[in-house]
Amino acid sequence: MSAPHASPAATAAAPFGAARLALIVLVPFAAGYFMSYLYRNINAVVGRYLIDELGLSGADIGLLTAAYFFTFALAQIPIGIMLDRFGPRRVDSALLCVAATGAVLFSFGDDRDALMVSRALIGLGVGGALMSSFQAITLWYPKERWGFFNSLIMTIGGLGAVAGTGPVEGALQLTDWRGLFLYLGVATAAVATLIFFVVPERPRPRDAKPERLGAVVKGVANVFANPALWSMAPLLLFTQAANLAISGLWAGLWLRDIAGFDRATAAVYVSLMNLGLTAGFVLNAVLSEVAARRRLSLERLTVALVLVFFAVQAVIVFRVDPKAAWPWIAFGVFANAVIFCYPILTGRLPLAYSGRANTSANFVSFSGAFLGQYLIGWVIDLFPRQPGQGYAAASYDWAFGGLLALEILGLLWFLYAHRGSPAPAGSAR
Repeated sequence: MSAPHASPAATAAAPFGAARLALIVLVPFAAGYFMSYLYRNINAVVGRYLIDELGLSGADIGLLTAAYFFTFALAQIPIGIMLDRFGPRRVDSALLCVAATGAVLFSFGDDRDALMVSRALIGLGVGGALMSSFQAITLWYPKERWGFFNSLIMTIGGLGAVAGTGPVEGALQLTDWRGLFLYLGVATAAVATLIFFVVPERPRPRDAKPERLGAVVKGVANVFANPALWSMAPLLLFTQAANLAISGLWAGLWLRDIAGFDRATAAVYVSLMNLGLTAGFVLNAVLSEVAARRRLSLERLTVALVLVFFAVQAVIVFRVDPKAAWPWIAFGVFANAVIFCYPILTGRLPLAYSGRANTSANFVSFSGAFLGQYLIGWVIDLFPRQPGQGYAAASYDWAFGGLLALEILGLLWFLYAHRGSPAPAGSAR
């Protein structure tokens, strides 16, 4: 009886032990995603200093923060093409150098427009951090472990979110926000160097040839024509808008204006939320392993987690217990309930499309984040400010509640449309 054929990923990983493979592949890419999440959430703390120092409005700070998501989203499809053509090592290390440049420029910004351009560069530069990590996992690890290792990378990102709140507030007692971003730029350049010089290139088959431009464009078209992407697009769009807009900026301001907390206390609560985020990534990793062993579909798991996330948001919107920490911790735990949409989509397309599949889903997610971040600020500015210059409670109710309503519609569409999205052969339903 002949031995079973090894998978391409297993064959490529054969020269490396599991521990060494983790050190030279997972750790460098995880460090890049750590920086990405730190930048993503840092305005939840720094934003209040920018409002006070530069006199920004709600729409201003929303647009400034959203600039990260705008370039991040626009870059996803080109990044997917580059990942499939050049590989995650070269793409991610080059992009992180752009992020480092943006952070340094941010430290010298003195008005909204200068800061917005600098933050846009940061968003462009970290735009490939997660997708590079996901593609490295698809290249070096077997398919049945993708969900686990994707969640592991996300867990490290959650630690970056934690670092972007309470520790940032502490760092701002030692330096100002300008000095902080200067140091972050140096750290980001160091991570780019680590990825470029430590991560190995995955061996390509000898007969493999780079795709021609026509084939690349056809690959992108095939991804966007896949029914699975369009069945999950509204759910990804609105759920990630709530996740990234609220955790990245508006949670801290809500805690100031609704709960009445000072900066230090609000930063502690946001840190707890991001610890919950990290715990949620661990939970997702465990649940993905349980689902794989019991042959449960990731679609059903996604729906269950999303419903819990909606319930948590409802507690916040209706201010059931506005001074309690538990709703914000729970928000973090379930904020990435849609993370399994990525392996769902990737599993329905050829491996050669893995970079474009992940970045297409990410394009949808971060388009929602950009719109959500700005529109929440726009809605909040429709209401007069409170006497202490905080935002009105009703403004948060309408902004957060309206977003939750859109999320529910996205889930209903997913439940309806996903039935028409054919599953890959051999998948468990």
